[in-house]
Amino acid sequence: VQLQASGGGLVQAGESLRLTCTASGRGFINYAVAWFRQAPGKEREFVAAVAWGAGQIYYADSMKDRSTISRDNAKKTVDLQITTAKPEDTAVYYCAAASFLALNYITTERYYNFWGQGTLVTVSS
Repeated sequence: VQLQASGGGLVQAGESLRLTCTASGRGFINYAVAWFRQAPGKEREFVAAVAWGAGQIYYADSMKDRSTISRDNAKKTVDLQITTAKPEDTAVYYCAAASFLALNYITTERYYNFWGQGTLVTVSS
């Protein structure tokens, strides 16, 4: 599967943003898809994920009150919406996918073997 992340740009603090991960290839329904982000000078961190099959959803504790992840298997897309953006949300956001990924690995970066190119989000104060 190939992934393309889009929707980044400059937003004001307090505004909402929506990122979209668009996949190409077969069997999208069998892939767990996650969003990770990497802020300047920091390591990449998990933001949110949606499982394959039943589509269970997981969020990082720091994002669960402001984030919504959703998938559309017919369109092969996974959206991430962040409300009330903060300057600390400034980062390059990556979507990643892994086929038939077990739920206990779904928040762990190293289990994802397909990655999009990243989209930069800048939140100004």
